[in-house]
Amino acid sequence: MTVKTMQTADVKDLLEKVAGFNQDGGDERVKKIVHRFMHDVFQLIEDFDVTPEEFWQAVYYVGDLGKNGEAALLAPGLGMDKYLDIRMDAEDEQAGLAGGTPRTIEGPLYVAGAPMSEGFARMDDGSDENAETMILTGQVTEENGNPLVNAVVDVWHANTMGNYSYFDQSQSEYNLRRRIRTDENGRYTAQSIIPAGYGCPPEGSTQALLNLLGRHGNRPAHIHFFISKSGFKHLTTQINLAGDEYTYDDFAFATREELVVEANRIDDPAQAEGYGLNKPFTKVEFNIQLVSTDKPELQSRHERKRALEGEAA
Repeated sequence: MTVKTMQTADVKDLLEKVAGFNQDGGDERVKKIVHRFMHDVFQLIEDFDVTPEEFWQAVYYVGDLGKNGEAALLAPGLGMDKYLDIRMDAEDEQAGLAGGTPRTIEGPLYVAGAPMSEGFARMDDGSDENAETMILTGQVTEENGNPLVNAVVDVWHANTMGNYSYFDQSQSEYNLRRRIRTDENGRYTAQSIIPAGYGCPPEGSTQALLNLLGRHGNRPAHIHFFISKSGFKHLTTQINLAGDEYTYDDFAFATREELVVEANRIDDPAQAEGYGLNKPFTKVEFNIQLVSTDKPELQSRHERKRALEGEAA
């Protein structure tokens, strides 16, 4: 039988003291958030009759999550990143800033300061000779379809093992990471390799919880983007490659129909030669439309902890 204690004076008094309501110092917003958060935790314990054994198991889980460095992996897995996107989409709609290429989650594996190229970049270091060559290309435009010159397309993706440079120390520095400034026609082009999707570490904290939920921890093959230009809303997005087993079953909930892109095999030697290649390749075309805004705070990516951010040029 569940014991009802939430409405007692003792619990109400405890929550106020926990949140520092009886103290003059501190941050009032943080106090209110902590009060609400702890109220909801206490209420959950009451509603589900959580035992001390279950409670401490959860506490140790949080400790392991931090030790494994997987908090930023669990967040998208529990839909938190997707929920923030839903809120930002609603805010854009309300402010008259909807439209353009849809946003989707950033993920935890961005590294700042990738080399900058003009119009074209070679992203891979050539070490994976068995990888499928990819030509990634597209045009960046504004709302009316006019090309945007000197927009910065910051792109990153995994290798054929589903691993990202910097976090995977076996890869060369900034492998599969580049910034490309669009040319006079608003176009960008990158030569790279077709990435693989990845799964959460099987023995990690994220997968442990997903197992209890009866869920897998896999992501499809995908490519991340930041796109920015002065006078336009910064765009954080990613594309999923069509045909992957997990294209529409992404554990991180990043798939949007408009962001599923075909990967087309090209066997025509003339097209290959046009990109400086002498063999078949796979072409991925992703055109991007930005939305104009005069609000400076919307023209740059939101703040969060990112590898090398603040250290790179």
